Amino acid sequence: MSSLTRTINMPPLEKSQEMKPFKQRKCLATRQHEVSNIRLKFPNKLPVIVERYNKEKVLPPLDKTKFLVPPDLPLCQFVTIIRNRIAINSTQAFYLLVNNRSLASMTLTMAEIYSLNKDEDGFLYITYASQEMFGA
Repeated sequence: MSSLTRTINMPPLEKSQEMKPFKQRKCLATRQHEVSNIRLKFPNKLPVIVERYNKEKVLPPLDKTKFLVPPDLPLCQFVTIIRNRIAINSTQAFYLLVNNRSLASMTLTMAEIYSLNKDEDGFLYITYASQEMFGA
């Protein structure tokens, strides 16, 4: 049997690190250290993690998950930033869920959302999803 036709025993594909949620990729101490470094370098910015809902099938993934946002930025403007980064058209609906469980008012500033919902590690976690997740 030639080397081209030989069967290679390969382990089953595992979920890559990039596909795992941020909290599963890094331990709490590492995340806390990252936040403290970010806050030292950028004291006027809030550290936010934005990830796609794990069962999302319609919306594309973001090219990055970490965002540094000004505290006075209204959520409605942050939505526009995310919409542009995932490159969806203006008629396509999507939702931002804070801590993977609640919708925040679009009139709130990122500082207000951060103060009410930041994680123990210091990041604010936001998940984006299409409307279909509510019916599933």
